[in-house]
Amino acid sequence: MTLPVIHKLTRSSTAAPNVGDYEELCRSFSWRKARADLSGLPAGRGLNIAYEAVDRHASGSDGDRVAIRWLGKRGERRSFSYLELADLSNRFANVLSGLGVSKGELVCSLLGRIPALYIAALGTLKHRAIFSPLFSAFGPDPIKTRLLLGGAKVLITTQQLYAKKVQPIRDLLPGLHHVLLVSEAEIESHAADTLEYSRLMQSASPLYDIGPTSPEDPALLHFTSGTTGTPKGAVHVHEAVVMHHITGRYALDLHVGDVFFCTADPGWVTGTSYGIIAPLTNRATLVVDEAEFDVERWYDILEDECVNVFYTAPTAIRRLMRAGLDPVKKHDFSHLRFMASVGEPLNPEAVLWSQEAFGQPFHDNWWQTETGGIMIANFASLDVRPGSMGRPLPGVEACVVRRTGDKSVELVTDGVGELALRPGWPSMFRGYWKDPARYSKCFVGGYYLSGDLVRRDADGYFWFVGRSDDVIKTA
Repeated sequence: MTLPVIHKLTRSSTAAPNVGDYEELCRSFSWRKARADLSGLPAGRGLNIAYEAVDRHASGSDGDRVAIRWLGKRGERRSFSYLELADLSNRFANVLSGLGVSKGELVCSLLGRIPALYIAALGTLKHRAIFSPLFSAFGPDPIKTRLLLGGAKVLITTQQLYAKKVQPIRDLLPGLHHVLLVSEAEIESHAADTLEYSRLMQSASPLYDIGPTSPEDPALLHFTSGTTGTPKGAVHVHEAVVMHHITGRYALDLHVGDVFFCTADPGWVTGTSYGIIAPLTNRATLVVDEAEFDVERWYDILEDECVNVFYTAPTAIRRLMRAGLDPVKKHDFSHLRFMASVGEPLNPEAVLWSQEAFGQPFHDNWWQTETGGIMIANFASLDVRPGSMGRPLPGVEACVVRRTGDKSVELVTDGVGELALRPGWPSMFRGYWKDPARYSKCFVGGYYLSGDLVRRDADGYFWFVGRSDDVIKTA
C-alpha cells in the first residue's frame, strides 16, 4: 500500500525552518563553518562542551534567559537561568577538584531527571573529567558491571537509589572512591562512607576557570545495552558539541528562545546529546519532567509551558495514540511548531495519526549511541514520507553497502543493504572503552557500518528494513 506523502504548508505565524533549501545547504555546508557557530574557550584554549552549552551565554545578554525549567513529580517547579546554571556547574567542578578528581577520570551519575543530574553533567565536563550517566532503573548487577568496566572514581546518586542499588555492592567496587548523595525529604540521615552533595555544593566556590580542552579530549562515556555480551562503552569527545549544536538547529529546528521538551532520560545517549547539550548550545529553554509517562501530564506540559519543539520516542507516541483524540482536543497546542521521534523506527500509522491529531507529523530521525548525534532526519521544511528515516544531515555521507569480505564492501544502488557512514563527523565515537579490537570491527572499507539494514529510494530517503545481527544499538 502506498502511503500519502505529507506536504508541508507555510505557517506564517511560526518561525521559518532553519533548513530552507536542503540541496543548497548540503552543497555549501562544511564542518569548518559549523564549528564557527561556536565560540571556543577564551584565548584559544580549545573547545569544551559545557562552555558552549552554558558559560558563553551566561556571560552575555542571555544570562537571565531560562536554561532549564524543572517540573518535579510532586508538583515542584524550579527554573535555572544560564547564569545560575553556570554558577552551579562551576561549584560542582570545584567539588570534583576538591575530591582530587583529575582530567580524564570517570564520574558517573545514577539519578532520575532531577536538577543535580544536569548540574553534575555540566560540572564534570567543565572539569575535563569524563561523564557517564547510568539509567536509574538499572538493578545492582548492571550498575556494578558499568562502574567496574568504566573504573569510576566518583558516583553521584540519591539516598534511596544508593541504599537500594549501590550499598549492597559497594565492597565490590574498590575503585569507587567517593559517593555523593543527593538529599531526599523522606530520608534524613546519610549512609556511612558517603558525602552530602548539598553541603559540598554550598561550600564550593561559584568561580571556576575551565582548563585548556582539546577537541579530542574524552568527554562522555555512554554504555550501550546490547541483547548479548558485555555492555560496550562508546567514548565521545568534546568535538561532539559541534554535531550536537548543528543537528539541534537542522534536525530539531531549534531556534533561539524556543521551549524544548525532550522526554528522554539522560541515562541514555538521547537524553544527554539532546536532553542537555543541543538545546543549551542553541539558547533554548529545556523543559525537564521528573515524572514518568502520563498522557494528561504530557499534554498539560505541552500547553502550559508553551512548548515549541517536542522530542520523544515511538513507544510513547503509540501510547498517546491509544489514548485517542479526545485528550488532544482538550488542549491548545498553538505554540507547538515541530515534533520529532527517535529510539526505533516510527511506524507510518503514528506519523499519519499525529498529522490528524496535531495538524503536523512526528518527524522520525535515525542515529546510534556510536554516532553521538542525528545522522538522518525528516526536516521541518521537507515533505514527510511516513515510515521513512528521512535524508542525511548536511555533512553526513550515508550510503547502502553490502559486505564482500572482512575488509571490503560494495555499494548497493538498488535494493537492501547495510547503512554505512563515511567517518569524519564530529560526534563519531572515538572508541569502545578499553576494547580497541571491538571498535576496529565497526569500520570496513572506509565506512562505519551501522548494522542496520536499509534501502534508499530514488529521492534519497532512507527506509529501515531490519538488523543485520542481534545487537540493538539504536539510540
